[in-house]
Amino acid sequence: MSHIFISPLDGRYYNKLKNLPHMIGENALTQNRVKAELEYFKALAGLGLKNFPNLTVKEIQILDGVLPLSDKDFQIIKDIEFKGYKNIKPTNHDVKAIEYFLKDKLAGTPLDNRLEWIHFGLTSEDINSIAYALMLQGGLENSLLPELKNIRKILDATSKKYAGTAILARTHGQPAVPTTFGKEFRVFEYRLSRQIEQLNKTEISCKLGGAVGNFNAHAAAFEKVNWQKFAQKFINSFNKNRKIKIFLNEVSTQIDSHDTYAELFDNLRRANTILLDFSQDVWRYISDDMLKQRTVDGEVGSSTMPQKVNPIDFENAEGNIGLANALFGFFSSKLPVSRLQRDLSDSTVCRNFATAFGYCMTAYAALQKGLSKIEVNKEKCEEMLNAHPEVLAEGIQTILRAENVKNPYEKLKSLTRGKKIDTTAIKNFIENLDVSTEVKNKLKKLTVKNYLGIAEFLARGKK
Repeated sequence: MSHIFISPLDGRYYNKLKNLPHMIGENALTQNRVKAELEYFKALAGLGLKNFPNLTVKEIQILDGVLPLSDKDFQIIKDIEFKGYKNIKPTNHDVKAIEYFLKDKLAGTPLDNRLEWIHFGLTSEDINSIAYALMLQGGLENSLLPELKNIRKILDATSKKYAGTAILARTHGQPAVPTTFGKEFRVFEYRLSRQIEQLNKTEISCKLGGAVGNFNAHAAAFEKVNWQKFAQKFINSFNKNRKIKIFLNEVSTQIDSHDTYAELFDNLRRANTILLDFSQDVWRYISDDMLKQRTVDGEVGSSTMPQKVNPIDFENAEGNIGLANALFGFFSSKLPVSRLQRDLSDSTVCRNFATAFGYCMTAYAALQKGLSKIEVNKEKCEEMLNAHPEVLAEGIQTILRAENVKNPYEKLKSLTRGKKIDTTAIKNFIENLDVSTEVKNKLKKLTVKNYLGIAEFLARGKK
């Protein structure tokens, strides 16, 4: 029997996720929990504690050889948690299952007499906190950020390509004044760049302080050790060759406060909202025939209407961004709130980080695919501009203001508001003005194609 999927991320959209499943998700959580336990064991061995000598090169090799976990290892860990394994009864506790797995895995090795140092003084949330921090670090650094940067590059290139291509801008959905396609794409590139810059500076906190964050058990066993300094050094050790940093939350309860999680998710939600806004604008441009879509051989747009070429990629992006943002919004409001020193309601929520990241990846893939298939319909854009010469009213009345002409706004309002006029009406209005020939000539030079301000300059991204 083939695998039955419960989510499109496991089936229809799986190939959009690229390396994300290796960074974040169930197996990644287990892998990072094991990594945290092993690295903690090695760090403890370096403290010179009684009954725990420094590790030999061979012993370190044995520990390092545990990872990556095999399919059999994953199954054993699940069995320990749910069914039992060998003489180990079901723990019904995922982190305790990791501890028992490692003790079983390392039994019979030169480390056999030091296995009780595994998970020494820790609560499960110490391991979870590190594991989730590593997952968010990897998922952001290796999956989401590269895709966001790819989209930004495409927007930058498109902005430059159409820097001087004039189009009719709309405010309140109504004809406003001319702009360029390049400048309007630059708006989104500029906005997205700010969010990427902030994401690049992301720091994710985690805790390592035992049952309620005070190092109670650690201090009881070895009161002379500066456990907070040890914890800082230990957590920082995971930052080697990483752009996104994790750090120790120095004052915590049993769990990390998750404030940095909320900061990250809010940042991603802002970036996504910008892309959702962009997707809706492109959808409208396509609907107005200002953008054309390249057809793909064999692809259909409707099961009954053969002519359809739908903007499905931008609609797909919009929908998946909505799903991701709904989760991010819930994460940000839920996770920083915990009753007293902790309640377990955050546990099941954190398991869904991969889902939110997966919907992001799906949306980003759709956006890039959609952008690869569009081009400006210059003829249509020119036709729309020419059909609305009244959009020059702003420029005309502003020039007249500069010439101290009385009530120029009101004059142009009377001429244009709610009316369909042509270029002849504009020319006649100018000719009848009581201004100098020089001013009239200046007004006559205004056209729907050249009344663009610095749009082209802005589109090219010049500072």
